[in-house]
Amino acid sequence: MKRNALLRILLGTVCATLLLACSKAPDEFAYLYKDLPFDMPKVSRPVIPDYSVDLTDFGGVGDGVTRNTEAFAKAMQHLSDKGGGHLNVPAGLWLTGPIGILSGCDLHLTENAVVIFDPDRDLYPIVSTVFEGLDTKRCESPIHADGAKNISITGSGVIDGNGDAWRMVKKSKMAEGEWNRLLASGGVLSEDGRTWYPDDGFLKASRMSNMNVPKSDLTDAEWNEIKSFLRPNLVQLRNCENVLLEGVTFQNSPCWNVHPLMCKNLIVNRVNIRNPWYSQNGDAIDVDSCENVLIIDSIFDAGDDGICIKSGKDADGRRRARPCKNLIVDNCTVFHGHGGFTVGSEMSGGVENIKVSNCRFLGTDVGLRFKSTRGRGGVVRNIHIDNIYMKDILAEGVLFDLFYGGKSAVEAAADGSPVVDEPARPVDETTPEFRDIYIRNVYCNGAARAMFFNGLPEMPVSNINITDCTMTAQTGIDLRNSQDISFKNVKCFPKTGAPVNTYKVKNFTNE
Repeated sequence: MKRNALLRILLGTVCATLLLACSKAPDEFAYLYKDLPFDMPKVSRPVIPDYSVDLTDFGGVGDGVTRNTEAFAKAMQHLSDKGGGHLNVPAGLWLTGPIGILSGCDLHLTENAVVIFDPDRDLYPIVSTVFEGLDTKRCESPIHADGAKNISITGSGVIDGNGDAWRMVKKSKMAEGEWNRLLASGGVLSEDGRTWYPDDGFLKASRMSNMNVPKSDLTDAEWNEIKSFLRPNLVQLRNCENVLLEGVTFQNSPCWNVHPLMCKNLIVNRVNIRNPWYSQNGDAIDVDSCENVLIIDSIFDAGDDGICIKSGKDADGRRRARPCKNLIVDNCTVFHGHGGFTVGSEMSGGVENIKVSNCRFLGTDVGLRFKSTRGRGGVVRNIHIDNIYMKDILAEGVLFDLFYGGKSAVEAAADGSPVVDEPARPVDETTPEFRDIYIRNVYCNGAARAMFFNGLPEMPVSNINITDCTMTAQTGIDLRNSQDISFKNVKCFPKTGAPVNTYKVKNFTNE
């Protein structure tokens, strides 16, 4: 009895400390708002009630064999019935199906707690959702919340999505031994033998999809036939408010890793988000139509874009009309990734009021990547970027590509496809626009091409201001279909060719 009483006292002290941290939240992040070039509400930690339970109290067994889906569900529902609180996951291997986060609840992973999601697809029902900016259906995300308020995932443990059981793999992204082991595991190959799929349903769906979304309406039976193709994002938080992700490692997702969608007041602090470099669509974090977001002191290592900002795609995105706005990214590192910091290509609802500072991109395909294409619509504006350090960039240090075709910059360069010099088209609601972007104090040691601006002839990228930038690259700066471009103290040292080349550029100053 004395031991139990002591444990309750210690637990109460921990929870009181957490509540005290919440009460200090406005001052905790005040430094991020100093000299912020746009108005943005201050974001505070979610308020979680001073009440805690342990997963083992609900029958949880952390042996890596026992399935804990029911234990997680019971514990979450218990907390919800009590008005919220902390679900502590102790050290162990916790195999489970999907976990739903309820309002007022914190999923807390203690040291050496590893949550592993069971690859059995029957555990993940097909649900209506949004993926790649389109209204569609996907398998339910292993961790999900919809409409929840004051929620968090905290601690120092690991959340693993078992993504290798879901993903397609390109032969070009594996060593011969790895590829042979993959073939021996089963699955099917594409006709050209260059891509492995986990089953026939995935291969069938890949032939009928628009990028990664099936083109047409399907019956329930047809959706189930292609279920493996509908691989989920590891974490999807939809229409949530007051959200904290802190301290945890999120890894090995079937698709995108962390996907906050139409959320308000989100803090991503000291997390490690990683996918294998070969993971198809293996984005680290996709902040989609969200407002008031802090992404700070975190590490990303991805198979696709690292830190990516989105707001819906084409007609679905324009109809939703939810811009991604008021976002601060500070002191983050991105290793592998198609882009270190990326906007698009799904940006049909607009993107505005973004500050990115004090970040490192080490070995990404592109450093700062802005991408879209005709048909999107939407306006990207008021982006402020400062103190960026890049090394060994495989393609461009800075890229604006308004002819994005779904491939990484490295893949597009390997194709050798020239930029089409085609006539301008009429400007309408489907015409994307990128303007009013301010970049300063950027340093890049090694890129294939220092910068590439490739705007639309009917809508050039405009009012792009770059100050105090030094870059070394194989080739220099290539500006096309751009206007009102200002360079001040921009130093480019290409190994071949001129430092700057321009084509159909209006009002370019280089001081």
